[in-house]
Amino acid sequence: MNHRMIQEYRNYMFKENFIPLIPEEEGDFFSMFSVEEETEQFPLADIPKNLPILALKNTVLFPKVIIPITAGRDKSIKAIKKAYNGNRYIGVISQRDVNIEDPHQEDLYVVGTIAKIIKILKLPDGTTTAILQGKKRFKLQDLISTDPILEGKIELLEEKKPKSKIKIQAIVRAIIERAEQIIRLSPHIPSEATMMFKNINNDIHKINYVASNLSVSVEVKQSILVIDDVYKKATVVLEQVNNELQLLEIKDKIENKVRGDIEKQQKEYFLNQQLKTIQEELGQNPQTKEIDDFLKRAKDKKWSKEVQEVFEKEIHKIKRTNPQSAEFSVLLNWVEMMLDLPWGEYTDDNFDLKNVTTVLDKDHFGLEKVKERILEHLAVLKLKGDMKAPILCLVGPPGVGKTSLGRSIARALNRKYVRMSLGGLHDESEIRGHRKTYIGAMPGRIIKSLKKAQSSNPVFILDEIDKIGKDFRGDPSSALLEVLDPEQNTTFYDNYLDLEYDLSKVLFIATSNSLNTIQPALLDRMEIIHVSGYSIEEKVEIAKKHLIPQSFKDHGLNRKHLSFSKNFLVQLLQKYTKESGVRSLKRQIDAVMRHYAKKVAMEEEYQKKLDPQSLKTILGPQIYSNRMYNESQAAGVAVGLAWTSVGGDILFIETSLSKGKGTLTLTGSLGDVMKESASTALSFIKANAHILGLEPTVFENKNIHIHVPEGAIPKDGPSAGITMMTAIASAFIGKPLKSHLAMTGEITLRGKVLPVGGIKEKILAARRAGISQIILCEENKKHIEEIEPVYIKGLKFHYVDKMTEVLKIALGVKMP
Repeated sequence: MNHRMIQEYRNYMFKENFIPLIPEEEGDFFSMFSVEEETEQFPLADIPKNLPILALKNTVLFPKVIIPITAGRDKSIKAIKKAYNGNRYIGVISQRDVNIEDPHQEDLYVVGTIAKIIKILKLPDGTTTAILQGKKRFKLQDLISTDPILEGKIELLEEKKPKSKIKIQAIVRAIIERAEQIIRLSPHIPSEATMMFKNINNDIHKINYVASNLSVSVEVKQSILVIDDVYKKATVVLEQVNNELQLLEIKDKIENKVRGDIEKQQKEYFLNQQLKTIQEELGQNPQTKEIDDFLKRAKDKKWSKEVQEVFEKEIHKIKRTNPQSAEFSVLLNWVEMMLDLPWGEYTDDNFDLKNVTTVLDKDHFGLEKVKERILEHLAVLKLKGDMKAPILCLVGPPGVGKTSLGRSIARALNRKYVRMSLGGLHDESEIRGHRKTYIGAMPGRIIKSLKKAQSSNPVFILDEIDKIGKDFRGDPSSALLEVLDPEQNTTFYDNYLDLEYDLSKVLFIATSNSLNTIQPALLDRMEIIHVSGYSIEEKVEIAKKHLIPQSFKDHGLNRKHLSFSKNFLVQLLQKYTKESGVRSLKRQIDAVMRHYAKKVAMEEEYQKKLDPQSLKTILGPQIYSNRMYNESQAAGVAVGLAWTSVGGDILFIETSLSKGKGTLTLTGSLGDVMKESASTALSFIKANAHILGLEPTVFENKNIHIHVPEGAIPKDGPSAGITMMTAIASAFIGKPLKSHLAMTGEITLRGKVLPVGGIKEKILAARRAGISQIILCEENKKHIEEIEPVYIKGLKFHYVDKMTEVLKIALGVKMP
């Protein structure tokens, strides 16, 4: 309805003694209710069985509710005129689909409301508006005519009134209370609307009135109209009113919060402006004072002419920028970062090489290669006076002291220490930083770490470099190429600074458990130093010198309370730990300390000298046992040596033969390389069957199944080649291998044994398992010679070049 229609409608309602409530917004209460009609009895006899039908598109008419209808379709206008010229009664029913212009019976709902046409208004714009008052519900039985008007056969519907008036009065009162709350919360509904409820005395009419004005779809209103039971209808209306009230309350809460935030911002703005004016009157400009402080600090900075020019340019920008703008804080943060960085600030290195050696030996047992490399670097630096720092990468299993070694190196060199964990890093911006134009931009972690260290030559640990991720946000390992290249890191570019920073004096030390996942270009820029696992003897010394004293300190105990014997520590290592490092050993020692700390605190009697027999009482049943490695194995079973990212390990290869057609089955989560080794081993055995005293036809009648236990763990690599070959040979000749024997080596079809890696870790794992004899490639002999003799005491090594030599040693096969 336009404004002229509303005014005409309002004038008529006042003239006819109706109480109007005209809307200002669609969805608010806007219908009319006749007070006079409340007591008027509806004459059923005057209603014919066939009535003109008026189809409504966007609303539903309820009994006793007055609404204005603007007719636009010819059939609707003709139906209204026909009814008005007759008894003024018309059937009003809603359409299912508002887009249908010429509805038929299937397009209309079944239940509608008989309305009386109170008046027809012809407005100046040529439109016709009919004022309709709902009378009684009806059911459309059949649409008997569709042209020139809709006309239908109807059946009147009765309301099922409740037996208990108190129940209906209670629920109607609840509806009215919530409707009044809605009126109070809706700014577009005049407060006088609440007077309407006082002028309606009939509870059923109140229900219809509220239902007519709900801000819900036509489908929901129609579902309310069809309900015969008044109490059930009232319950549905109450539910809808509650929903509408909740929405309005949430909306009101949000608007109040937004209004409060805006008022707070305006208040702060005006206060800031007043403060600025007062300060200017008193000759106190805080921005000027802050800029003067920046310039004063900049005088002491040892930066290049180019950096100085950029800094001064940004200072001039700050002077011209409004302090209230977002750009001002961005410039301010950038200037503060520039001033906080240690441009050209270096700590003096400690060139007392003997003292450096003492510090490194005190903090870490073993690791001779790493210590030697650090001493070499310091020696050249001492003689030459200047040298680009090396980029070291310590590779080894967890718990061998790679990360903590960096802290010791920093202490020995008298440098600052910085550690940055790269595990799980996915975003390149973590290395290079974000451009300062972005909201919340920050420099990269390299620059932030230097700011924290306040030195441009710290010892910088890049921890877990093998665990860097890569996704759509970039490749951090590619960003590290510039950081770790001595030829490029003199001009490292950070996106946030938008300037170059010299990293050439930083001593970068990367740590890794494996080299397989490191990008080749990044690997090429680093000096690789392998950090091997520890033998039992080394672990005992580490426990005595480092772990036990630290654990005493952590648990409030001292050597007066407990005494650790060497035998106790050896038994602890063999029965409760199985690792290359010492982390698990540290946990077990802490468990022992806690056990006796409780006894000391409770003043209980206990034996101060720890006995190996008490291990079960303190730590529970034995976790690891060497019995399975020491037992004599059945034919077809061989013991191999493997290397993993957590150190060396023992690997069983089991072979089983069964009647068949010579198929080979491999199980145990084996990788492609390991599967190829098995195929190569079988081919060699077939080609050299005469050496084993086998007929060539035997392979055609036997199926071969090779299994590597611990099937849930993926396994791969070529080092199990000779183990697989020996296991297959053992199965075919039916002879078990020598006991306490393990082996490792790659094989070829020509019968050669090739060298493999991770020898020290494998040897230490074999020694932990109680192995006494090991078969290796001749070329791996040099790796054995690098191991301290005391750590391989009791081990016998067999060095071979040919696969037939392996069969001779392991199975006693006589060579032709």
